[in-house]
This record gives sequence, C-alpha cells and structure tokens, in this order.
Amino acid sequence: MIYSLRTFYIALSFLTQIPVPIKGSVSQKEMASAIVFYPLVGVIIGLSCFLLGEFIVFFSSDFPSGVLAAILLSVWVILTGGLHLDGLADSADAWVGGLNDQKRTLEIMKDPYCGPMGVVAVVLVLLLKWSALSYLLNTGNTAFLIVLPMLSRTIIIVLFMSTVYVRDSGLGSALLEFLPTENILWPIILLSLLVYIIFANVWSFCLLAISVFLLRSMMIKRIGGMTGDTLGAIIEIAEAVALLGLVF
Repeated sequence: MIYSLRTFYIALSFLTQIPVPIKGSVSQKEMASAIVFYPLVGVIIGLSCFLLGEFIVFFSSDFPSGVLAAILLSVWVILTGGLHLDGLADSADAWVGGLNDQKRTLEIMKDPYCGPMGVVAVVLVLLLKWSALSYLLNTGNTAFLIVLPMLSRTIIIVLFMSTVYVRDSGLGSALLEFLPTENILWPIILLSLLVYIIFANVWSFCLLAISVFLLRSMMIKRIGGMTGDTLGAIIEIAEAVALLGLVF
C-alpha cells in the first residue's frame, strides 16, 4: 500500500473544504489508505484556528474571548464543511424518531432533511464548544486548538478498527475492505494520544475516551454497529466533552 502526497490530498479533500490538486478518479483503496493521514488533517484544521487566534490577539490583546471563540468555532465549522455536524443532526433525529427500532433508525438517518432534534443537537453541541472555548482562550494556553481536532480524527481510525459498519454499501464499507493493517495504524493512534496528553491533559483525554466508549456502546445496542452519521455524531460530542474536560 502506497502512501503519497496524493493520498494525503485525498484525506484533506474528504475531511475539509480546502482545495487540493487531485487528478483523475479516486479508487476505494486510495480512500482507505488516506485514513492514515486523518490525524494530520486534524492538525491542519487545529493549526489554522490556532494561528488565526494568535493573529487576532497579536493586533488586539484585549479582544473579547467570547467573540474570538465564536470566530474560531465558525472557522472550524467552515473548514470541515460541517461534515460531522451533519452526522450529528441525522443521528439525533434517528435516535428519537427510531423508537428503539434498528430498521427505522437507519431509515431516518438516510433522510436528507433535518428535523427538530437534529437542530437542537447541533445547537447544544456548538453552544458547549463555544462556552468552553471562550473560557479556555482566557487561560492563554491554546495548544489544545491544534491537538483536539487531531485526536478527534484519530477516533475515526479507532472506530473503523473496532466497530462493524452496518450498511452494505458506501464509503464506510470500502474503508473497511481496504483498511491499512494494524501495525501501521496503531503507531499513529498511540502517537496522537501521547501528543494530546502532553499538550492538553489526561483528564480531558479520559473524558473523551469514556464518551466515545459509551456512545459506541449505544450505537451497537441500537443499530448493531456504526454508520457514517453515527461516526460524525461521536466525533462532535467527543470534541465537546474533551473541551469541557479542559475547563476543569
């Protein structure tokens, strides 16, 4: 399996709205190979927010933290194209409307329209993120902006290594079919965890890990595994929980 600049571009184009030069069609094997670069893409997302925050504070040291948090969170969402927020909204609608039925839950997830519970879930998660960001920006230690998106994209690797993808077709099935071997993925996972603990803190990581474990268990109990939507929901909720963990 070849990991090249093209593979990195594929990961960047899938997880962000950053334009990249990809020539020709992308194969399923290339999409699966690109997963090794997901944490690096997370670093790019986080570094963009970090540098923007530093730039604003450099020219206005008394810039209101609440406004800065809103700006950075907006950039964060724009960079990712709301990819995981969409999954959060679909999952929330399906969880409430599915009435504890696997088939109905999966059917609602495929509905392109966003219901009231989806809107509520997105608003609540963004509110939690904004509140935590606003507080944390006052501390002066903003390295978490870089490492949190990195760790949340590492969660994608962990879940694909450990969880059944319940749909028979789609990108998730292709990723599982051509997923890189564990001896390639485990060093990436462990490095991401170590970097996060160094630049953030253990408490935040523990809360994130617990939230991912509980959410994964809920997904397995309801639908027997995961979908792309539930994966996005887990990432968004885990990020919010990790930010709250940094507040303590």
